[in-house]
Amino acid sequence: MENKLFEILSYTLPSLVTGGVAYYFFTAYFKDQRNTRRWLVQRELQKESLPLRLQAFERMALFLERINPSKLLLRVAPISEEKKHYENYLVELIEQEFEHNMTQQIYMSDECWTAIVMAKNATVQIIRKSALNEKVTSADGLREAILTEMVDRSAPSNTALAYLKKELKNYM
Repeated sequence: MENKLFEILSYTLPSLVTGGVAYYFFTAYFKDQRNTRRWLVQRELQKESLPLRLQAFERMALFLERINPSKLLLRVAPISEEKKHYENYLVELIEQEFEHNMTQQIYMSDECWTAIVMAKNATVQIIRKSALNEKVTSADGLREAILTEMVDRSAPSNTALAYLKKELKNYM
């Protein structure tokens, strides 16, 4: 009986070891193949999404350049002599352009998008604050007040643009 048991073990043990080793190698091989396929799919998706991402960064860079107060005021002439009309017109243009580019946020990080939103809001705040100045009585006076304020400090859009460029370098 012991002899029979020993004989069964002598046949079973090597086959169990061989089966275990084969299972380990097949599992490792299939895992490696799955990781390789996942990497190839990811690389292919990245190839397709990179142009879209670059286009989003370009559009947001253009947006930030367009809302830069010094460039905005040169591009957009007053529609009347009323400072309130000009103030509302400038803010409306900024908001429209922002809404037009809002979908670009899906291609950038939350931090970058927050920097862009903060630049937009700060620019609107500069315009509103300058319009509240009692010394400013006309649309041309509002232009001068905004430009004077921008001489003393950097435009908020410049800060956001620097952040945008920094994030873009991470993708390249």
